[in-house]
Amino acid sequence: MPKRILEMTAIEVARLREDGDHSVGGVSGLYLQIIGASRCWMLRYTHLGKRKRMGLGIYPTISLAVARDSARAAAALVQTGIDPKRAREDEREAARMHDAKQLTFKQAGEAFIKEHEPGWKNLKHIDQWKNTLATYAYPKIGKLLLSQIDQAYVLQVISPIWSTKTETASRMRGRIEQILDWATVHGHRSGVNPARWRGQLEYLLPNPDKVAPIEHHEAVPYEDLPQVYKQLCAIKGQAARALRFVIFTAGRSGEVRGMKWQEVDLFRAVWTIPGERMKSGREHRVVLPPQAVEFLRNQPRRKDREDLVFPSPRGTFLSDSTLSKLMRDHKINGVPHGFRSTFRDWAGETTHHPRDAIELCIAHVIDNKTEAAYRRGDMIKKRVAIMKDWADYATSETTNPA
Repeated sequence: MPKRILEMTAIEVARLREDGDHSVGGVSGLYLQIIGASRCWMLRYTHLGKRKRMGLGIYPTISLAVARDSARAAAALVQTGIDPKRAREDEREAARMHDAKQLTFKQAGEAFIKEHEPGWKNLKHIDQWKNTLATYAYPKIGKLLLSQIDQAYVLQVISPIWSTKTETASRMRGRIEQILDWATVHGHRSGVNPARWRGQLEYLLPNPDKVAPIEHHEAVPYEDLPQVYKQLCAIKGQAARALRFVIFTAGRSGEVRGMKWQEVDLFRAVWTIPGERMKSGREHRVVLPPQAVEFLRNQPRRKDREDLVFPSPRGTFLSDSTLSKLMRDHKINGVPHGFRSTFRDWAGETTHHPRDAIELCIAHVIDNKTEAAYRRGDMIKKRVAIMKDWADYATSETTNPA
């Protein structure tokens, strides 16, 4: 029997030149396949009665010794009933899928925003997400794979600003937590979320409420409201008129500033705010007291593209800062959003109207989920009475509220 059938040396393998399959011995079925300048290790084997061939690498990148080790490992799999070629393909596919799932934190953050952006109505909210991530998170953990991010990396982002910019840091923590939760659901990472507050970071960082207590929207005391409304009546301009309508409806500043004439039914005294402009995402019917209806009848209407009820001089949306500045300039202690608290305090402390009806007036969700599930209507008749009493109270010191 020729020596090459038994076992060739590395030197003898290097001298092979003839095209074809050359058995090198040492392991049954191991060959060096030569086609022109190409040299490749091949293993012939039989699995489930079928003859198969499996490549083991290119010579001389893969040495004779390594080729024999690979051939022995493959032969061992065949002995256990496993197809080594199929096993290798499955392993490579698993590795490919694993690599495909590996995202950096920045890639995950951008994907998260893109996926959720259609449901975010507030452009300012979208900008805040993008800007805070770009400012605080991406420079420190943006290039890290999601699987690499642990508590230490999360703390690198939020610890430096936890005491100086507590609200920003707290929101940043929450955004990192949401992105990592999203990544877990999508199969990009596994395990406990390192940005979670309860049970984890709460033991490593001081409570944000104690570091920087929450500052609630400053509100005009309800005892002062009639005088404040009278003061606003003496101020010219759309900002003052918008604030007066905020008072009439106990609505949010953004809802009033974005109000359009097609949303108003003066005959039925109802203003219907579409879901895309509501914080809750659900359509809300606002009851208009008689004073608000008369107010709108006297409100000049511009035939422009936006058809806004309270347009700026250029026909665009009034900014929230415009309303806030007016209150500061005229020494009205409060902010536009605070009039909702003024209404809630007045209704709760001076009237006997049903609590749930009061909450619906300001588009708050009923706390009791069971009760909310059974309540199909929006208590419109009860809200009519509440808003009339409120408007009567607000205009009690004003001779011509419209």
